[in-house]
Amino acid sequence: MTKEKSKILISACLLGEKCRYDHKIIKSEKALKLAGNFCLVPVCPEMLGGLPAPRPRAEIESGDGSDVIDGRSRVLTATGDDVTKFFLDGAFKSLQVAVENRISHAVLKSRSPSCGVKNIIRNGRPFKGEGVTAALLRRNGIIIEELD
Repeated sequence: MTKEKSKILISACLLGEKCRYDHKIIKSEKALKLAGNFCLVPVCPEMLGGLPAPRPRAEIESGDGSDVIDGRSRVLTATGDDVTKFFLDGAFKSLQVAVENRISHAVLKSRSPSCGVKNIIRNGRPFKGEGVTAALLRRNGIIIEELD
């Protein structure tokens, strides 16, 4: 009898899916190697929330993902459109995927307004803080790590 692999939630873009805002493929060899030991469950919170790919670049206006969840900040595109609802919807749908699959760990894309774990981008520069999905997953007890 073979042992079932543990499941890990992973940013879909790390596996080469064309879901990034700029529609580029950024396949991560580190992420692909995880498939040898784990069952990878890919999600793109921004697309789960209803945004297309490609789409305008977006940044968290102030603070980080926790501030967005708590209603103290917004997510805005480079042209000033408020896409907060899409980011929140995608974060909650990503959490739902994790809960339904009994996932306790996630590997997320660095510097993303959704998935950033240690840093997000603000005004084109790294800014200490978590993305919206990363913050929501952490709040719900999911251990998160990031990959470039």
